[in-house]
Parts: sequence; structure tokens; C-alpha cells
Amino acid sequence: MGQNLVIVESPAKMRTIKKFLGNTYTVTASMGHVRDLPKSTMGIDIENDFEPKYIAIRGKGDLISSLRKEVKKADKIYLATDPDREGEAISWHLMAALGLDKAQDKKVYRITFNEITKNAVKAAIKSPRDIDQNLVDAQQARRVMDRLVGYTISPVLWKKIKKGLSAGRVQSATLNIICKREEEIAAFIPKEYFTIDGTIKNKSKSVKVQYYGENGKKTELTDRELAESIVEEVKAGEVTVDEVKNSERLRNAPLPFTTSTMQQEASRVLNMPPQKTMRIAQKLYEGVEVKGHGSIGLITYLRTDSVRISDEAFEAAKGFIASRYGKEYVSFTRPVGKNTQNVQDAHEAIRPTYLDLTPTELKDQLQRDEFRLYQLIWNRFIASRMTPARYDTTNVRLSSGTHTFTSSGSKLRFDGFLSVYKNSEEEENGQDLSFMEEGKSFRFDKLEAVRHQTEPPAHYTEASIVRKMEEDGIGRPSTYAPTIATLLARRYITKEKRNLFVTELGTAVNELMRGSFPSIVDEQFTANMEYMLDSVAEGKTDWKSLIRNFYPDLRTAVDEAEKNLGRVKIADEVTDVICDKCGRNMVIKYGPHGKFLACPGFPECRNTKPFVEKIGLKCPRCGSDIVVRRSKKGRLFYACENQECEYVSFTKPKGDKNGVAIEKKLANGEKQ
Repeated sequence: MGQNLVIVESPAKMRTIKKFLGNTYTVTASMGHVRDLPKSTMGIDIENDFEPKYIAIRGKGDLISSLRKEVKKADKIYLATDPDREGEAISWHLMAALGLDKAQDKKVYRITFNEITKNAVKAAIKSPRDIDQNLVDAQQARRVMDRLVGYTISPVLWKKIKKGLSAGRVQSATLNIICKREEEIAAFIPKEYFTIDGTIKNKSKSVKVQYYGENGKKTELTDRELAESIVEEVKAGEVTVDEVKNSERLRNAPLPFTTSTMQQEASRVLNMPPQKTMRIAQKLYEGVEVKGHGSIGLITYLRTDSVRISDEAFEAAKGFIASRYGKEYVSFTRPVGKNTQNVQDAHEAIRPTYLDLTPTELKDQLQRDEFRLYQLIWNRFIASRMTPARYDTTNVRLSSGTHTFTSSGSKLRFDGFLSVYKNSEEEENGQDLSFMEEGKSFRFDKLEAVRHQTEPPAHYTEASIVRKMEEDGIGRPSTYAPTIATLLARRYITKEKRNLFVTELGTAVNELMRGSFPSIVDEQFTANMEYMLDSVAEGKTDWKSLIRNFYPDLRTAVDEAEKNLGRVKIADEVTDVICDKCGRNMVIKYGPHGKFLACPGFPECRNTKPFVEKIGLKCPRCGSDIVVRRSKKGRLFYACENQECEYVSFTKPKGDKNGVAIEKKLANGEKQ
């Protein structure tokens, strides 16, 4: 029997798959892409119908040589890269780099699996296929289009604003979305309105009531005098219960995770940035060491926009839930997501591969963040296959003269999916309204007019911008996290307490892009491009025709911008730190290693200082400010600004009510 070679992307995936296959299989890793467009030049022959010029990635020469040696030993080669367009492209590049496209004596197969389990891998080996050129071409179209945008527009930004800037198709559209939200917030004018809130007591019980309106009609209270006159009119009189309605309310189980919803929930519940979420999810997918099992993949493929689950997973979940929680908790309906053209439905939802490996059993075997994310995914999937939670609800309508008040309460009767998944933001209104019977009269214990102001739109967070990108069809599951990371790295946006803010640099870049390249920043244009890329993947559109239609308008816009745009000046951020050489207020500059302070008097004064970022907490040992520092290896940590104080923390400290950091007490042998 001849030797078989299986090529995957990563060592972790390699270790996991090795144990599923016998001695006749050799498994090796390509360490991601082996070929790409060159970094130093555009790498696209525009005159030759946009033909891309791929080269071996620098530093991968020895790896490619090693892979070629393995190829020579094998009779059959299985390309087992990830089951998406990029994975298909990696396999296609491996074919070229290893000479497999010309090898007459080798049998080359493409295999894919949505989960790295023994059954899935062996089933893939039994059902190999050829490279799907349509998927490869869709990835080529994206890569070439993004390269054309980046390598033609970025030089305009360098000339007109400053060096080191970049533009991108998805990146620029996302920046524009965030900028528009900031403009809405800046232009927002708050409006005053009032509510009338009261309480009614009956012995030990107390319920809250709210003013509804007059003569049975909803009344908006925008005038303080009107609100206070109503309070004066009714507060001393009786209020009578006119109607009591008892009903049942169902709260449906959440859908299993897609890439987007996983990133959103991990951000909200775990305070985990999208890029970190994807990095940890990749580990869980490719394989981690579990006692008694070796290296196994704990979740299905992490880049998906579908909530669909396999028949096998559907049946396994029903059996698991029935045995663990009871038959009354089992849902027999399949998850159904929103019907939208943006959904590719190429892969299942994200779910655990082994239901019996519960988070509790793996807690001591996973790193902290791996455990937290796995627990979130496991709980979400189990909850998605459970019955709704049931509430008994009571709604009461009361009157005092011509004025109407309302009150409501709910009580959980059956927990359903809530027995597993309680991460929802929805709050239960647990008021006990049992003493309120129709015809009964009470007096207000308290009644007051409360002033409110309308709130501006909320700043985007990493979670909400991911949701917006998904809703508008901006990018795809694989691009959400890298796009946000790029905007942060380029300092177009900054993050403060989860909220995203546009910097002066980001505003300047966006205004230039809006004025000169309106189609690039337009959400609808970008979404339509994603739709066209899907069409290429389905074999309906030629990828080069997409580029041919796109490039001429881009070239014209670039030429006009270079000719007509003036230089944009961005003011440095001034600090309260005084230059100890010339007395000026120092400004924040950016270098290869991040922020630093510089004197604005350059070149006469060349004084610089390290930038010290304070976090708003005092040291628990000496009372000085706690600042962010970076180790020689680049790791962030938190330390006392006082160099003589030894306080340090490698996790962001929390503060007490006085703004003093709470010092973590370490157990014996525990490391920060």
C-alpha cells in the first residue's frame, strides 16, 4: 500500500488529525499561505488583464522544500486546508508551489470537514474532490480588488495627509460608518421630557406604577408644569384598579452562534475583543490537549454566517438534553435565522463537537480564556436546542379621575433554556401584583414627576460595529475582526471603556475618502461587491470581469485626487506635560513602538519622553497613579507611577468606590 500525505495549515490541526489516521498517512502543515502577492509592489499586471503575480512568501523557502520532499514519497496527496474560500485558495497555491498541478504520477485530492473529529476526517478522506476553482477565483477577486484599492489610494493618503496610512475596501466603509455615528452624536440636541412614577403599598408589598395618559389615551409629557400639575391633582386622591390581565409570555431560546454573534456575545459577556475571540476559537477548532483524548478539536469551524446544524448534531443534542435536563426541556424545532441574501450558509453554526465534554469537565485542562469561550459556545448551543422559558405575566390598568396609570409584573414559571444560558440582557420584572384586584382602591405612597432627556445614539463598540457590518453586508465572517484591528492599529479609531471613538487622523482620512472616493466608503457599494464575490464563488460571474468593471473608475478617481486635493494638516494632541528644556506643552507623537511625548519646538528642541497612560486608579500601596507599561517583550502590564513602589499587575485592576485599585491576593505558587 502506497503512502498518503495530508497537508493542513497549522501544527495544532496536524497533531489533532494525526491520531485519527493510520500509519499509512503522513500529516504535515503548510503554516498558512505559501504564496501571495509581493509586498513591495502591487503584484498585478494591469496591462495583462489584471493577472496576479504570485511569489513564494519570504521565509517559507525551507518549508516548501520540506513539503516537496514529502510529496515525492507519497502516492496520494490530500489538501485539507480550512473549508472556506481562503482555505480553498491555500490549497490551490500549494498545488502550484509544490508542482502538484503538473505531477502526472500523483493523485491529488481536496478534502474538507466542518469539525475535526474522527468521523468527520475519515468521511472526508472517503469523499475527496477536486479544487473548486470558483471558490479560488472568488478569493482571488477579493485579494486583487483589495490590493488595487490599497496600493492606489494609500499613496494619495501619504501625499495629502501623512506617511504610513492605508485605505481598504471594507476598512474604509467601516470607518465611514463609525464616523457617521460620531457626527450624529455631535449634532444631537437633547430634548426634555417627563414621566410620572409612583409606588403603591399594601402592607409589606409595594409595586411601581407609571403614568399612561388622560381619558384612556397615551400622553407624552414634554412640559414640566403639566407633569407637576397632574401629580398635584391625583397624589392625594384614590387610585382604582380598573383592569387586571393575566397571561403567559414565552421567551424563545437564542440561536446557535455564527461568527458575528459569537464575537458580539464574547465582547459583551467576556469583554473579549473580536480578534482575540477568533484567535482562541481557532485553537478550540484545531485542537487542544484533553486528558484521555489527546489533541482534539472542541468546536466546529469558526467562520460561518449560518445557524444551520447537521442531522447528527440535532439528534445528539435531543438525547443529551433529555438525559441531562429532562424531556420537557427538549426542543424539536430546527433553528431558523433571518432570511437574507448576505447569508452564504456554507457551514454549520458554531457548536461543540463533543457534547459530553462539558465546560465543567474541561475547566482544569483549558487556559482561562479558552475555558470561558468554550463555556459560552457550549452553553449557547445547548440552550439553542431547548424549549422556551415561560413567564406568568400580569398587566394592571388603574385610574384616578380622568388619569390612567399602569403597572406590570412577571414571574418565571418554567425556566426552559434559561437553566443553561442566562447571558441575556433582558431583565425580569418580578413585581408581585397579586393584591391588585379589579375594583379595589389604593392611595399613592409616593408620586413624582421625573425629568429625563433624550439620549444621543450610542457610540459603537466592537460588538455593535460587528453587528452593523453583518446587517449591512460589509465584509464576511472572516473579515470582521481583522478590519476592526486594522482601524485600531492605524489609529483611525481608539477604544475607551469598550466604546469606539474616531481620532482626528481617522476623521481626516474619512473626509478625504468621502470627497474623492465616495463609492469605496459607501456601505451599499461595498455590500454589492460582496454579493458579486458570492456570484463568482457560485460560478455565475467571471472574476476578471468584476475587476475590469471596477478598476477604471478607481483609476480616474485616484488621478483626480492627486491633481486636485491639497495637503491636509492634522494637529498633534497637546498634553499638560511641560518640556523641561524649553517650557512648551509636549505633544503626543507615534513611533514604531507606539505613543511617545515630543516637544513641538522641533527641530530647535528635540526633547522626547516616554508616554505614560494613566488608567484613573490610585496605587493601593502608596497612592500614586497607576499607569500602563510595556515589558521588553511587548507585554502590557499595570504598575505604580512611583518608580520606588513595587506594585504591579498583569491584569487590568479594578477599583473600589474611592478609585483605589483592589490588589489581587495570589495563592501560594500562583503567578500573575
